[in-house]
Amino acid sequence: MGSRTQNTYSYPIEISEETRITYDESPAHVGNLKNSVDFICREGLEVRAAADGIVVDLKSDSDVGGEGKEFEPFGNFVELEHDNAEYSEYEHLRKGGISVKVGDKVRKGQVIGYSGATGWIAHLGPHLHFMVGKYGDTDKDYETLEIVWEQK
Repeated sequence: MGSRTQNTYSYPIEISEETRITYDESPAHVGNLKNSVDFICREGLEVRAAADGIVVDLKSDSDVGGEGKEFEPFGNFVELEHDNAEYSEYEHLRKGGISVKVGDKVRKGQVIGYSGATGWIAHLGPHLHFMVGKYGDTDKDYETLEIVWEQK
């Protein structure tokens, strides 16, 4: 598809000397998830909404994570709906580390949770998996978009 986001997004995590951005190191970033981004960082960093939106889904009760794909169902996450039917997802959040609930309106820059190492983290260690995409006819029909980042 090669589509880019219509909205502009800010980084969901503060970039510092101890944070690294990678697009292509994760084995999960293939197919419909090819435009995902990983922010390699320590646990407990503030995760912020990358754009204004509404919380549409979340999971916060897992403290399980690991290198194998079998850990995928155990990842804590927040999903936000934005303008232009775009959805951002923030994954691998720490247990109990989500500060919003479904239905909440959030503003860009608002803290929505804290980084962790739940779910399928592959060989990357603790990190924030971030993606923006659109749904097709079904929830299974999801495709990531190339993210247009706000210029600093």
